[in-house]
Amino acid sequence: MARRVGMTTRRGLFVAPFDALADPRIVGDLAAEAEAAGWDGFFVWDHLLYGDRVAAIADPWTCCAAVALRTERLLFGPMVTPLPRRRPQVLARQAASLAVLSGGRLVLGLGLGDDWVGEFSAFGDEADPQVRGRMLDDGLAVLTGLLSGETVDHEGEHHAARDVRFRPAPRVPLWLAGRYGNRAPLRRAASYDGFFVIGLDGPADLDTVTADLAAHEPGPGFDVVVDLQPDQDPAEWLDRGASWVLTRVGPYDLDLDDVRRIVRAGPA
Repeated sequence: MARRVGMTTRRGLFVAPFDALADPRIVGDLAAEAEAAGWDGFFVWDHLLYGDRVAAIADPWTCCAAVALRTERLLFGPMVTPLPRRRPQVLARQAASLAVLSGGRLVLGLGLGDDWVGEFSAFGDEADPQVRGRMLDDGLAVLTGLLSGETVDHEGEHHAARDVRFRPAPRVPLWLAGRYGNRAPLRRAASYDGFFVIGLDGPADLDTVTADLAAHEPGPGFDVVVDLQPDQDPAEWLDRGASWVLTRVGPYDLDLDDVRRIVRAGPA
């Protein structure tokens, strides 16, 4: 899966709505500034807990609604939502409503989630990643069916949808996340609209990612998404198959003035 001829790598922000940014009004302001500065996307982290160094966390769905209302062009979405701790039917309603609210600009990032600070186990949710993998696949069957607008009749190990149909049913691209080197997330992602690959050591790792994806024949327009620290040069990634390069904002010691400088500087 080499870089497609004529493909433009788009630049986005990957924002942790923590501490100084744990206010949907501030997130909306930042998104408006990002659009004015020429960024293509604005994506927010989805967490309930993030360890002792993070005190305050905003709800990503409220933040996404603020972004939708404050912008006209940016693509946006939660990046990523752990589907195993959500009801897919509720998520389908939320996603469809955000897509309508924004005029079709929502991208839905999905993954297993991680229990490293007890985001699952502290609330009695499933901590075993293998079980969460099965829950993710089962939930995706329900979610994608409901987002299609067609009648869904699904009886799975973890989720059911019995002869139901949801409207409105706007188009919502799905990016699946996974850590570099893990085979199952890559295989899963190839069936959807994009792969947000986490934990790359350097641009050369993308050669392996794109080659492995090609073996699973993803559809046309499939996105390969990476995130970088603000001081990393995105140019190194442009010819390695990435269609989106996101600049990470957070998670720790967030200062609003520093964040605004990153946002207002625009994509390099």
